[in-house]
Amino acid sequence: MIAVAMSGGVDSSAAAFLLKEQGEQIVGLSMQLWRDNGRCCSLDDLWDARRVANQLGIPYYVLNLEKDFEQTVVGPFVATYLRGETPSPCILCNNYVKFHHLVDRAAGIGADRVATGHYARVQYDGTLGRWLLLRGRDPKKDQSYFLFGLTQQQLSKTLFPLGDMTKAEVREIARRAGLPTSEKAESQEICFVEGRSYADFVEQYAGVEAATGGDIVTENGQIVGRHAGIHKYTVGQRKGLVATGTPQYVVRIEPESNRVVVGNDPLKSRFCVRDANWIAIENLTEPIRCEVQIRNRFEPKPATVSRIDGQVTVEFDEPQRAITPGQGAVFYWNDVVVGGGWIKN
Repeated sequence: MIAVAMSGGVDSSAAAFLLKEQGEQIVGLSMQLWRDNGRCCSLDDLWDARRVANQLGIPYYVLNLEKDFEQTVVGPFVATYLRGETPSPCILCNNYVKFHHLVDRAAGIGADRVATGHYARVQYDGTLGRWLLLRGRDPKKDQSYFLFGLTQQQLSKTLFPLGDMTKAEVREIARRAGLPTSEKAESQEICFVEGRSYADFVEQYAGVEAATGGDIVTENGQIVGRHAGIHKYTVGQRKGLVATGTPQYVVRIEPESNRVVVGNDPLKSRFCVRDANWIAIENLTEPIRCEVQIRNRFEPKPATVSRIDGQVTVEFDEPQRAITPGQGAVFYWNDVVVGGGWIKN
């Protein structure tokens, strides 16, 4: 039996339909994560998922994971901004909430595999003896960047039915099947922030702690302005800074002194990664050549990944803009995810 994660969107609905059409025995599972939002994971989404499950004639259950979601995603999201970094909450959600609980709860109801509507692919490499995570075939929809934290055990039990499809093909499948979610719009924002700015959410969640102002300084320490909270800034940011006569960028954020440091275009070649997870290899024992992606909408660039003084270190062939602490760095061999980790401050 396969447990299908049903978010109430067209992708997971189509994934469930395709598996049912293939003759698989499936059960739908939705995750109630956050009540105070406008779209993703909302009560309306759960209702849409239930409608699809009823149409497909499959059992359907809702998992209440609000406490886990707040502890492992929302709280760290706010804390990351408050320490001068820029978080990637969707990666945290996949790693520590969705797949963790999905595999565990699926086993509890007798399902030996799980499926989601992610645009990614999984395959077993007999030569390596490892399960591999690959990019989705549709480069515009590929979501492998957000899944770098999956373990071998999770990958061995995971199906991505949409991995070889484009979004247009998925929409057409949903239309032909008459699924009630076939024309549903996608959410482009972080689910629990939707409708607000990130800074507003941080301030509302953390209270006065987030609103502490401080100095904006140049790299030589000259004060050139004031800020209303370091959570309003991210490395590489250009807009909303002080006017100095030349283009200024945020080159780093110093939470210990509550300062935002500005300067010339912050191009860097080297950075370190914490909490690395390896997929295509068991561990990093020697330098590897690969392409590295340092944020969601970033074309991966050639680099060498090695272990220096015990730290996983990335050295780009050419300097890159806005290597931002708190974001995910994912390593690729063509379409294969070698592994990934979190950019350190």
